[in-house]
Amino acid sequence: MVKIKLVRTGKRNQPSYRLVVQEAKSKTGGRAIDNLGFYNPLTDPATIQIDAKKYTSWIKKGAQPTNTVRHLYNKYLSSDKPEKKTKGTTQP
Repeated sequence: MVKIKLVRTGKRNQPSYRLVVQEAKSKTGGRAIDNLGFYNPLTDPATIQIDAKKYTSWIKKGAQPTNTVRHLYNKYLSSDKPEKKTKGTTQP
């Protein structure tokens, strides 16, 4: 089975994570099939970058995301809303 999971990178006490597609039984430090994005919890607010097209294509192929990845993806979608342009008055 193929899973979408987080792989920790970064220095000691400075974690950052990659979202990768791997075999379910492989080690988290093992070779990844595909890289989907990254997550940095140390920034304020936390930085989440996910390639949504790749993510949905892997889901359609049968890849199972972990609970944490599913939560991060939903958080990414809710924060990735385009800014609405407001009509302002023009100044002379």
